[in-house]
Amino acid sequence: MWEVCRRLSNFGDKCVFWLYRDKNREADVNESCPSVKNILLLDSEGNRVAVKYYSDDWPTNSSKEAFEKAVFTKTQKTNARTDAEIAMFENNIVIYKFAQDLHFFVTGGDDENELIISTVLQGFFDAVGLLLRGNVDKKEALENLDLILLCLDEIVDGGIILETDANVIAGKVASHSVDSGAPLSEQTISQALATAREHLTRSLLK
Repeated sequence: MWEVCRRLSNFGDKCVFWLYRDKNREADVNESCPSVKNILLLDSEGNRVAVKYYSDDWPTNSSKEAFEKAVFTKTQKTNARTDAEIAMFENNIVIYKFAQDLHFFVTGGDDENELIISTVLQGFFDAVGLLLRGNVDKKEALENLDLILLCLDEIVDGGIILETDANVIAGKVASHSVDSGAPLSEQTISQALATAREHLTRSLLK
């Protein structure tokens, strides 16, 4: 079976893809791919909204929560609402950005390229904005938590970066719920999301 690894370059959004069939080389290739250790979405008090971990650095739930609290405490007084900011924490690179009462974080190893980690954060941030139709706050995020979790799955798989284009991410998330009789290519993202929400509402009312 073909396996795919995407490599983001230092120059904009250009990517190089490597295909390989030798399972013995899988670990080596994965190690050479840019990766992230976690993606966190916290509220303005440091509580979880949606999180995904891709590293064994935090083996227990308590260690994960301790990391989240520590990162939140370290960054909460910064002004990361216009542009993303970077912090070094526990030998990790943490890129973060705030919107309303939501705090977005992406963590990578200290040997990762900060521009790549930043691209992942911006893709997540913008995709959430599309999925929530610009109402980026905790209330909307909790009401659409299923979409945000799908969003995380489209961005990263097992730590390996899959996609960073917000439009592509949001479109794929919407396609999970749209009517199979109406291809996503024939709809706008807004129409697809409206259809997804309508179907979700109907299922809840049954």
